[in-house]
Amino acid sequence: MKMYCSFLSVLLATAIAVPVKAETKIRVGHFPNVTHVQALVAHALSRQGKGWFEERLGAGTKIDWFVYNAGPSATEGIFANSIDLTYVGPSPAINAYAKSRGEEIRVIVGAANGGAGLVVQPDQNLKTPADFRGKRIATPQLGNTQDVSCRAWLSAGGLKITQLGGDAQVLPTANPDQLSLFQQKRIDAVWTVEPWISRLEMEAGGKVLVEESDSPTTVVVSSVKFLNSNGPLAKKFAEAHRALTEWIVSNPAEAQKLVLEELREETRGRISPELIAHAWKRITVTSEVRREALDKFVSNAKAAGFLREAPDLGRLITSP
Repeated sequence: MKMYCSFLSVLLATAIAVPVKAETKIRVGHFPNVTHVQALVAHALSRQGKGWFEERLGAGTKIDWFVYNAGPSATEGIFANSIDLTYVGPSPAINAYAKSRGEEIRVIVGAANGGAGLVVQPDQNLKTPADFRGKRIATPQLGNTQDVSCRAWLSAGGLKITQLGGDAQVLPTANPDQLSLFQQKRIDAVWTVEPWISRLEMEAGGKVLVEESDSPTTVVVSSVKFLNSNGPLAKKFAEAHRALTEWIVSNPAEAQKLVLEELREETRGRISPELIAHAWKRITVTSEVRREALDKFVSNAKAAGFLREAPDLGRLITSP
């Protein structure tokens, strides 16, 4: 009995001495938009316990997902160290990069092109920027990619646009509110992304006037702090994102089903498979990042008054 107790004590001591491997958490942001398709698919799989990133980043890795309405809120999350990575539009990424003088933000991989544009009321004869004098146009958030594109387009057409008014009024408005305001005829147009473009078409009779079919809509950015402290993990995330992008391109029907499930979960809204299929046609899922396309967003941000000087984008894009 003494020998047994002694042996048991050794076993217990050994068990106590074995270190428990700590869980590795990566905090990732995204929006409830179809243009964030990789994040929606991955978030849905995380809910099912079949995490795409979790399975590829190593045992003990957990993805904590954070949902934002638009880019400026997500990049503020980077600055506040609330998240490590986020799916976001090019304009907020560039603005955050310029704001931090290139010290806080890096684009590590692309995500989607297209799926953004200007939708107008069907009973108004709105065709050129000049036609929007005195009109009200909603965008998702002040300084987000669509907000910048809208202001730059109006300015290029000869209108004077300020952050508080001007010849046309640009109204930063959350996407769900855009739809109801458009239905009530309280706004004349909306510059937004999918699935909201399709909802404005299908549920409110909206007409697409401007379509950004080839323009980058979503990229993946990382905080510099996360890259410096977790470089190998960031590299695995980028690789898993590229693999997921390829899977989505090869399996659109299954991907659309997961996107539908996740959007219903995040928005608690009534979203149909037909809506997702309609929106899908406007989006090109890609992991490529084109520097020349980002340079265009710099020009747009300057025209819209969000940047005084063009920042040097030499450090913005990096491969972890």
